[in-house]
Amino acid sequence: METIKDLSFLNALLPLAVIVFIIGIGVVFLNLHFQKNLSVQKLKREALKSVYQHDLLRSNIQAQEEERKRIAHDLHDELGAVMSIMRMHLMVLEQQSTHGTQQLQEGLVQVRQLSETALASIRSISHRLMPPQLESFGLPATLQSVTEQINSAGKINIELNCDDDLQDLPWLVNLGLFRIVMEMINNTLKHAGARSIRINLSRRDQELVCQYTDDGRGLPESNPGKGLGLKSMEGRVNALGGKLEMGNRNTGGYYATVRLTLPN
Repeated sequence: METIKDLSFLNALLPLAVIVFIIGIGVVFLNLHFQKNLSVQKLKREALKSVYQHDLLRSNIQAQEEERKRIAHDLHDELGAVMSIMRMHLMVLEQQSTHGTQQLQEGLVQVRQLSETALASIRSISHRLMPPQLESFGLPATLQSVTEQINSAGKINIELNCDDDLQDLPWLVNLGLFRIVMEMINNTLKHAGARSIRINLSRRDQELVCQYTDDGRGLPESNPGKGLGLKSMEGRVNALGGKLEMGNRNTGGYYATVRLTLPN
């Protein structure tokens, strides 16, 4: 009799156990689903944050370049024009003072020479802020002009190799890559003690690759890649949606590779 009661109790308990088991499994699955949703939402937030930061960086750099362009034009068009008029008047006064004292003549010559120095400085600053060749002739021709000027000094030799199909690059890519290459050259000239630089610009469909090497001292082992110039390069590459790899070569010197995906 007791056995029958025990069986009845077990039979009554079994459905309850099954229900509890099913509820437990459901809770586990719900928890897993909840954790998965949290992970997905976190990834989405991180992706949105990354996109926002990228867009913000790109906008900041674009705003800086627009301001540089405005200042360059103001220097060239306004201040440059005023200095040119002043120089012209000084030349007239210099010619008219031929019968004046030698001291006056020498003074006018000095002032005219100072005005010419100021004009040259304005032109140089304006070109550094926004090189006019870049907009008119493109990246390869502008870099070729820069390398020829540096090579003519005889201190270092730059070898520049560019593919032929680099004339139709977007303006921001042209400008960004020009700034990056100029930062690399500047770092080499200031810190590396190098004798040669090699720059290769190549394009494969929508991928643009810039390879830069020098035979200098390379990056310091104690603090590689932490200088302001290198951080600026990283910021510009990120703003263009590209990738930057850099370091010291096994044979000595510095290397950097910039990869950009061009818009369709």
